[in-house]
Amino acid sequence: MLDVPAETPSADVPPMPAPGGESNASRGGVEPPGPGDGPAAVEPGVVRPARGAVREIETLEEFDHVAVTGSLAGYRVQAVDLTERTFALLVAETSQAVFLGCAMEPQALAHVRANGALVFPPVPGLPFDPYRATLYTPEELYEGLEEGGYPATADAGTYEWFQRAAANGDILASMLRSIHDDSVGDALDERLSGRPVVGLMGGHAMQRGSDAYAGTARLARDLTRQGLTVATGGGPGAMEAANFGAYAAPYDDLMLSKALAVLAGAPSFRPSVTEWAAAAFAVRDRWPDGGPSYGLPTWFYGHEPPNAFAAHIAKFFANATREDGLLSRCTAGVVFLPGAAGTVQEVFDAATPNYYASRGGPPRWCWWTVPTGRRTCRCGRCWRPWRRTGRWPAGSPWSTAWRTCRAR
Repeated sequence: MLDVPAETPSADVPPMPAPGGESNASRGGVEPPGPGDGPAAVEPGVVRPARGAVREIETLEEFDHVAVTGSLAGYRVQAVDLTERTFALLVAETSQAVFLGCAMEPQALAHVRANGALVFPPVPGLPFDPYRATLYTPEELYEGLEEGGYPATADAGTYEWFQRAAANGDILASMLRSIHDDSVGDALDERLSGRPVVGLMGGHAMQRGSDAYAGTARLARDLTRQGLTVATGGGPGAMEAANFGAYAAPYDDLMLSKALAVLAGAPSFRPSVTEWAAAAFAVRDRWPDGGPSYGLPTWFYGHEPPNAFAAHIAKFFANATREDGLLSRCTAGVVFLPGAAGTVQEVFDAATPNYYASRGGPPRWCWWTVPTGRRTCRCGRCWRPWRRTGRWPAGSPWSTAWRTCRAR
C-alpha cells in the first residue's frame, strides 16, 4: 500500500443530487440511503418495511425490536446469529416463521421447530454464507489480501470451492449456489429500490492508464453527479473504470488525475491480481469516502476478480442470473462500452425483452466508442449519433445527449 495521507473531497465539487433531484449537501455528495437500502439504512430498533405480506428480519436490532412483542409468527429471519437470544426464542410465538441460516442453541432450535417454525440451519465448512442478507463489500471479498495476497482472500477461496463443487456435480452444492444467488438478488433489490440505475457494460481488457479507461471514468463520474446510480458487471477493465468514476464523483479533477496515475502502476489484473487490487485499495485509502456504485461480478468467470471501487457488490455463481439481473435493474438506461463476446451477449440480452416489451417500455441505450467519442443513442424510436467536439468528453458532454434522448 502507498504510505500517503488521506485526502478529502474538494469543496469546489457540487454535492451530488439525491434520487428525485434533491440536494445532498448534508452527506458531502455521497449517495443517501434510499428506500429498501438494506440493513445500513434501517435505524436500530426499527423493522424494515414489509414487502407484501412477508416481514423480514436481517439484524439483531430488528430481531430484538420484534421479540419484545412476544411473537415472531410469520417473520423471515435471515442470517442472524441467535445463539445469545435463547430466552427470547423460548418465550416467543414462532408459528409459520422461517429461520434462514440462523445459528441458535439446541434448546432454542428444538423449541421453535416444535412451535411450527421452519428452520434452515447454517451449513458448516463453506467459504460463503448461502443465506446472507446483505451485499458484499470490497473489504469482505479481499479480506486477507495484505497478509497472503489474492490467493488468501475470501473471493479466491469461494472460487476454488466453486470449481471443486462444479467438478463433483454435487446436488447439495448446486442447491447452495442457487440459494446464495437468490439471497444476493433479494439484497440487491432492497438496495436499489426506487433508484434510477444506469448500467455501464464493457469488457475486462480495457487497461488502466489508457485514454479509454480515463474517458469511461469521467463518463461514470458525470452520471453519478447527475444523481444516477451506476451499476456494472463488477469486474476489471471497463467495469472497474466505471465504478472508479462513480467513486471519484465527490472529488475534483486533480484527484481523478492523481488516482489514475496510481492505478496505471498496475495496468491489468494479469499477471498479478494482488498488485492490481493493492493499487485500488491504495487509491481508496488516500481518497476515502468516495461515491457509491454497484458491481455484479460472477464466480463463473472467477479468473476475473471483482474491482474494489464498487461499494456494493452482488457477486453471483450463475453468470446468466448475473447478466439478466444487471440489465433488468437498469431502470434509467444502458451504456455499452468497448468489449468482446460478453458485451455482445449483453446487447442481445437487452434487445430481447425490448422486442417483446416484457419489461414495459424500452430503456435508453447509448453506444459509446472510446476514445473516438462517437455516441449513438437508442431511445426506443430513433437512432441518432452524436460526435464529440474538442477534447473528449468536453465540448459535447454525454449528459446533453442523455437528456436529449430522454426528451424525445
